[in-house]
Amino acid sequence: MTISSRAEPLSISQLNLDAQGLLESSFPLIWLQGELSNLSRPASGHWYFSLKDTRAQINGAMFRNRNRLLDFAPQNGQQVLVRAKVTLYVPRGNFQIVVEHMEPAGQGALKAQFDALKAQLQSEGLFAQDRKQALPAWPSQIGVITSPSGAAIRDILQVLQRRCPSIPVVIYPAAVQGADAPAQLRQALGLAVTRNECDVLIIGRGGGSLEDLWAFNDEALTRAVAECPIPIVSAVGHEVDTGLTDFAADLRAPTPSAAAELVSPDLSVVSQRLAGLHRRLRWAMAQQLRTPQERLRHLSQRLRSPRQHLEQSSQRLDELHNRLQRQMQHRLTLLQGRLQPSQQRLARLSPERLLLDRQQQLAALNKRLPQPIQRQIQQQQVQLAGLSKRLQTASPLETLARGYSITFKGDDAVRSVSQLQPGDTLTTRLVDGEVTARVEHVQESDTD
Repeated sequence: MTISSRAEPLSISQLNLDAQGLLESSFPLIWLQGELSNLSRPASGHWYFSLKDTRAQINGAMFRNRNRLLDFAPQNGQQVLVRAKVTLYVPRGNFQIVVEHMEPAGQGALKAQFDALKAQLQSEGLFAQDRKQALPAWPSQIGVITSPSGAAIRDILQVLQRRCPSIPVVIYPAAVQGADAPAQLRQALGLAVTRNECDVLIIGRGGGSLEDLWAFNDEALTRAVAECPIPIVSAVGHEVDTGLTDFAADLRAPTPSAAAELVSPDLSVVSQRLAGLHRRLRWAMAQQLRTPQERLRHLSQRLRSPRQHLEQSSQRLDELHNRLQRQMQHRLTLLQGRLQPSQQRLARLSPERLLLDRQQQLAALNKRLPQPIQRQIQQQQVQLAGLSKRLQTASPLETLARGYSITFKGDDAVRSVSQLQPGDTLTTRLVDGEVTARVEHVQESDTD
């Protein structure tokens, strides 16, 4: 620490730094318990809050690298236990703590444990509505799992005695508080299931603190309640109290007395209902007797002589006959109206009519046919005469007629002496026949 003199005063920042050093060196990491208030979570991820008890408070901070390790979300008003170092915030000179670890304190820890287990079991579908069983309307026997000396069993028995004293009650005793309570409750529930002598079960106890009711938050007990084949009602504490067995049971009752009312019929209500049913039965019987009498009287009034019945039936038959004739005539008229257009269409499409039309068309075409054909024949004849004349002019026969001849060696015409050799046989074609000769001598002409 810097020791100042009158000639050399300390700066404010230096004073705060010295105070910070003194605080941090004087206090190691300490544990504090208090109530959270003014909790702030800015975008930086750091937490700022006050920690207080009934007489004082202190500012605190928990930085992001530490608060992200927590497995719960602190809330204002929650009691927490923190491990922190004492320090001073130099820029403002504020005395504060910097928290390294935080956990719920006392009931807060139990509440966090309760919420975590509840969330786990709920995610497994243990509290699903489709697992719930309906309670019997009139149980032959009711089972109660609770302490035999507690207030809860007295309340339950009083309600059952008042509502329906004829239904027997079986008590399966178990501790409802303390370390042994969960195991005893599970054992009592298993006994009730094994004996299978009750149509419905009640499990519960009177009110208390969260610690007092903690046996009904046991995971194994909660699973056993959910799997119970006998319809079961959970009644833990008072109306504001809730145990995990309340969520797993087929029905939750706010109090043990309410559970007794839910599982038992009320004899007074049943008596009133029976009286009402009796009155309805008497009225129904009177109505049942009155109805045949009125029907007999009505039938007597409607009874007529057979002759009158036959006459009316005959008249009815005539009416129906006339209606049938009118309907048939009306139907026939409609059909004739529909038939006429069809007959006209049929006449137009008659094969005889179509054949006559085709014959007329053929006759007209026959009259028109010779004219273009005759013109085409004349044109073809003129073309043929011209071609014949041209062919005749180019014909070798015309050349022969003028005194020329054609000499062949085999099938080839002889155009040069170079094609010939002595001994070759030649055929000479004249205009009026052919001459065969043999070559004796070949001589080429001198063209030079």
